Amino acid sequence: MAGELDVEAMITRFRERAEAVRTRPLPPVAGEERTLFIRRAQEDFQDFAIIGDAIGTIEDGFLVLRVDLRPPADP
Repeated sequence: MAGELDVEAMITRFRERAEAVRTRPLPPVAGEERTLFIRRAQEDFQDFAIIGDAIGTIEDGFLVLRVDLRPPADP
């Protein structure tokens, strides 16, 4: 599998998914269902964006995703 996996293409797909979630229109739901939909969309965006920001490599047969979670440095 490792020889077949295009890590950069995978990361690009996650970036695209994050953008799709971010721009997805809100369906006509109300109340508790609306709150649940919004919460799940926020979680989906966060998950996709984290992987979309990763630097990926394959090391000894393992997919390694490095994600810098440090806050941005002040200028």
